[in-house]
Amino acid sequence: MYAPDRDEDLRWMRRAIGLAALCPPAAGAYSVGAVIVAEDGTELASGYSRATGPREHAEEVALAQLPQGDPRLAGATIYSTLEPCSQRNASRTPCAQRILEVGIPRVVIAWREPSLFVDDCVGYEQLVEAGVIVMELPELAAAAKATNSHLPGLGESR
Repeated sequence: MYAPDRDEDLRWMRRAIGLAALCPPAAGAYSVGAVIVAEDGTELASGYSRATGPREHAEEVALAQLPQGDPRLAGATIYSTLEPCSQRNASRTPCAQRILEVGIPRVVIAWREPSLFVDDCVGYEQLVEAGVIVMELPELAAAAKATNSHLPGLGESR
């Protein structure tokens, strides 16, 4: 499994924050960036919310770039500027569930999802319960939140 030092985690999260800044703002959605890094420290895929359609989440966009069953995911880390979602509208699979399904063992986030759209996002808890290593980088939370300045009443994150 990819186990970088803190400086590497910060570097990859800054890349994800840069991707989040590319998101077309949407009144009912967060702007999120995601980067998937292989065990050898190379970037496998990246994405941002709404990159390929109005309902796509960053993790979903990044995972869609890789072949189904890609063995490199078993040792990868996904960097997401926001806690992976635990609920989605309609029939779309939540991002926390997608991460579990593909077997990524390590997730790094900048901040936890506040209760702006979902009363209680439990993506962090779902991942930890399933044995995934989840790390939060609070020193980059403000930068990740800044990409969401289009959302009024963002409130406090957990």
